[in-house]
Amino acid sequence: MLYKACVAVAFIAGADAFQVGSLRSAMKAPAVSMQVAEAEVASPQALAKAADEARGLAIDSIAKAKSGHMGLPLGCADIGAVLFGQELNYNPEDPTWLNRDRFILSAGHGSMFLYSWLHMAGYESVTKEEVMNFRAKDSITPGHPENFMTPGVECTTGPLGQGIGNGVGMAAAAKFMAAKLNTPEHTLIDHSVVVLCGDGCLQEGVANEAVAFAGHEKMDNLILMYDSNGVTLDKMAEHTQSEDVQMRFEAQGWEVLTVDGHDMDAVTKAYRYAKESKNGKPTLIVCKTIIGKGIDEIAGTCAAHGEAGVAYADSAREALGLPEEKWYVSPETYEFFAEHKKELQSKYTAWGETFEAWKSANTELAKELADCQAGVVPDFDMPYYTETGKGIATRNAGAEVLQPVAKQMPFYLSGSADLHGSNKNYMKDVGDFSKSNYAGRNFYYGIREHGMGAIMNGIAFYGANCLPGLRCSGSTFLVFSGYMMGSVRVAALSGLPVKYIWTHDSIGVGEDGPTHQPVEVVAGLRCMPNLDVMRPGDAEETAAAYIHAMKTTDRPTAMILSRQDLPVLEGEPSSKREGAMKGAYILQKEEGELTHILLAAGSEVSLAVEAAKQLGKGCRVVSIPCVELFERQDAAYQAEVLPNREITTAVEAGYSAAWYKHAAKVLGVDTFGISAPAPFVFEEKGMTVDNLVSLAK
Repeated sequence: MLYKACVAVAFIAGADAFQVGSLRSAMKAPAVSMQVAEAEVASPQALAKAADEARGLAIDSIAKAKSGHMGLPLGCADIGAVLFGQELNYNPEDPTWLNRDRFILSAGHGSMFLYSWLHMAGYESVTKEEVMNFRAKDSITPGHPENFMTPGVECTTGPLGQGIGNGVGMAAAAKFMAAKLNTPEHTLIDHSVVVLCGDGCLQEGVANEAVAFAGHEKMDNLILMYDSNGVTLDKMAEHTQSEDVQMRFEAQGWEVLTVDGHDMDAVTKAYRYAKESKNGKPTLIVCKTIIGKGIDEIAGTCAAHGEAGVAYADSAREALGLPEEKWYVSPETYEFFAEHKKELQSKYTAWGETFEAWKSANTELAKELADCQAGVVPDFDMPYYTETGKGIATRNAGAEVLQPVAKQMPFYLSGSADLHGSNKNYMKDVGDFSKSNYAGRNFYYGIREHGMGAIMNGIAFYGANCLPGLRCSGSTFLVFSGYMMGSVRVAALSGLPVKYIWTHDSIGVGEDGPTHQPVEVVAGLRCMPNLDVMRPGDAEETAAAYIHAMKTTDRPTAMILSRQDLPVLEGEPSSKREGAMKGAYILQKEEGELTHILLAAGSEVSLAVEAAKQLGKGCRVVSIPCVELFERQDAAYQAEVLPNREITTAVEAGYSAAWYKHAAKVLGVDTFGISAPAPFVFEEKGMTVDNLVSLAK
């Protein structure tokens, strides 16, 4: 039979258990009728037992670690039982399966929720011993989920709100892959992306940016489950929020359902509706829960957020019906999940048969997918820049060298925060990603830099372990990269090969003034571990930077590009390209005894070349487009390029302090800029040939 409901009419499980919309919103919009196939918990007793045992695992692990966050694992245990015990489509024996449902714990502090369910679901690496070693050194159960540590963990989460953006990115990637691969005869991609978040996630601005993008692009493959427990760390949530979350999401094009998060039947019905209804709307399921449920002394209070419940662990375990044995999972629960795994694997096998038939019917497309799965990076048909002295802004050179990447890597996606025209990173002849064309590869993020960063991470996470050839980049002005820094840090920490195209790189921005002249930003970016910061000195070095970025698979790359024209530097193009891909190289070698070394990056390389003419034949000019890459070269190469710090003078139109690692003297810009044409700004800030010569002498 079919359960039927319309807006403002509750489902079977009670007036507050499953509501589609609200009476208030129903008065503002016409009723939307819908149908949901019969949905009920197939094994309610088994799942309820598993939920309580998951609570026990969280209590025991957090008690042993003497740290952690108990509230979510206990409060959302019933949701976890429905997802991992019944609704999610996954294969514990192949965590990288292309068509698995993606589950993201955006509220990453509740990581014991995820580890408990991965263990019970049968992920071989997530053993009981690993669960017991929660937060311990060398375990695969760290304090917050890290995708590179634990099979079954899709995203590195912890910074609140990031996981929502990651989920939007994964949903976008899935829409793209489905449009690219699915045929009328064979469906390869039809999975869902499921995100579990809390009040903290929704309060973060990055979440709102991503939510707006998802609603606008009609990502109905995205399900956001909101652990609505009314609690934040300092106080009850009502002290810091009063907006109507449902109305906010509805205004942004989402379907909103409300359920009792402890009623597994209601959660099941809501999830099935969200998954099965293809109405062009992502779905928010508001799950009303009691934080810390199972420990009466702290349940429903701010104290439940952290480890305060440890003091009541023994009585809580007794109340949950758990034996004295710690980390107890009953034989019945293990047996239930073993049987569930068989059901999941039968779906996996059926998909594999479809995949083989698809490959036979679509040989050319299958070859593209195989290359993507293997992470093949082609030899790009990049132009060489041979016209010495010709002025080319590196953002314009970037526009040229991006096109071979777009042509030769069919799973490469790019986008901009409303600045394609300025950043020059539009890919020709590949279409625009939108709700009317998910096969398009140019993303329009709107003025949402932080959301863009988190969405790009989601795309990269989607490809991380099964589609390494799925790559992405995004652009804005360098000075606005600060809006993205939370996402950039997660990308670097997780080793995601995201590419950032940040233009308008220095005081050379000129008339736009100090608000748009990022004098301190490049130095700050170079402090980020596992991030390659490439500031090319001319068009040829820009080509090298793009090639390096595409060949780099274990870290993000930041492309720092100029607005103003820079002369093509003298030198054999292939040698310059090879040198730039080592991070630094001798651009102009001294004639005779070495007396001076000028070390420069970006637009200041040409300034160093001019200064060298006045310093005599013993002056060497070293271009260093990427400090991090240079410092990864062996000691012999580093010494060959920069043999003597005491005769080295560095020059860059930015913060100077870090350059003293490689140079005894530095000409830099340690104050904010001014609004004037670029030549006047450089003059005002002392970035001149005469000043460099004087300093180097």
